[in-house]
Amino acid sequence: MLEIENLSVSYGKTPILRDVDVSVDAGEVVGIMGKNGVGKTTLVKAIIGLLEADAGTIRFDGRDVTDERADERARRGIGYIPQGRDVFPELTVEQNLKMGETINEASETLHYDTVYEYFPILEERRSQKAGTMSGGQQQMLAIGRALVGDPKLLLLDEPSEGIQPSIVQDLTRDLRELSADLGTTILFVEQNLHVVQNLSERCYAIDKGTIVDELEGDRLASRDEVAAYLAV
Repeated sequence: MLEIENLSVSYGKTPILRDVDVSVDAGEVVGIMGKNGVGKTTLVKAIIGLLEADAGTIRFDGRDVTDERADERARRGIGYIPQGRDVFPELTVEQNLKMGETINEASETLHYDTVYEYFPILEERRSQKAGTMSGGQQQMLAIGRALVGDPKLLLLDEPSEGIQPSIVQDLTRDLRELSADLGTTILFVEQNLHVVQNLSERCYAIDKGTIVDELEGDRLASRDEVAAYLAV
């Protein structure tokens, strides 16, 4: 579904990512974990096309998309939930969700019923302005907006940020179940140990702009192994 090879990305003249290799198979839930400032958000922005690659390739669903714009990648089926959620605050919940219909133009399926099933608060508050909702509710809305258009790949940038722990646990469970129900592939970046261990099937560790390890099975289940890449 996603194949990244030797990806290097800079901000201006400052290199951030160096020779990053990441692969995600269809239907997988894969994490990218690391401390603050190691390149996690840069990687996600490069995948969706908000940052240009200095070198390397990004292949999505068998196609080289390295030079495509972000909107072109979205229409191919990549849903993106940025860090901080970034909903449209002056639009209603329903209007925000409708924006997600532009994702994956090859699919005629819309997942409003599924979104409302998993996040009933969104249906209850369809006419409420998004900017008046809590952080957790806005995150549900951002996820719902990305899911409405039936994405093949869902990219999440630190979904737990700024959300109370009980809501984080609910979102983690919901994302895992949504992936299973819809067959949606998920790649997320995170530094919350609970989310890393309970959402990902396997997880890459990134440090100083480079992938330094890959954890799965017993290593991913080990609190100490995972915490070693998250602790300051």
